Amino acid sequence: MRTLEDIQKHYGRELARRAMELEAVRLSPEEPFTWASGYRMPIYNDNRRFLAEASARAYICEAFAAAVETLGLHPRNIAGTATAGIPHATTLADKLGLPLSYVRSQGKDHGMKQQIEGLTRPTYEGVEVLLIEDLISTGGSSVAAVNAILAADGRCPVCLAIFSYGFPASQETFSQIRPVCTPYSLLEYDTLVDVAHEAGYVSEDGARILADWRIDPFGWGERHGFPKKG
Repeated sequence: MRTLEDIQKHYGRELARRAMELEAVRLSPEEPFTWASGYRMPIYNDNRRFLAEASARAYICEAFAAAVETLGLHPRNIAGTATAGIPHATTLADKLGLPLSYVRSQGKDHGMKQQIEGLTRPTYEGVEVLLIEDLISTGGSSVAAVNAILAADGRCPVCLAIFSYGFPASQETFSQIRPVCTPYSLLEYDTLVDVAHEAGYVSEDGARILADWRIDPFGWGERHGFPKKG
């Protein structure tokens, strides 16, 4: 694979098909889901469903490994976000023969109160760490994990995710990290919608509605007659 775009084209479309088969992604532009925030959204993502099939886990691992090679990364530790990133970080670390760690959303309130698990010493000691995420939405939780790695004396130039909504807000959130950490995803939102339309999972009108949602996700419901609940 010559470029990351090649990786995304090669693996992304198959991941989209598998995601719909396993209902890791559900699309319902006409009868949107209610997210925990109360916002009505035409998409629901649960990448944990990939865990149900060994072949799906292996395929994601293969795609991540190909991205590592294509991007010219040389990580010395693979870190997963807790909890959804941990299984995929584990399979990738095993494939690459590298140490594994994982990053909690916050430090424990007892014992050593560590936020990062899996380190034999107090810090990463300056090595390059690759962060594995299952989903990048607004980027807030991913960036918090990157900052935890940086605080533990790790270098984290890249965060790899299975899927990203491609919100402008996520790019803005990541742009604030210093040193720079660039997010990449195997499956991008536009590819998901294209595959869903081609497969007849959504109609042409539905595909247009889904494209419109990505532009202004938190104002989409009000515009389409689905006000926020609660």
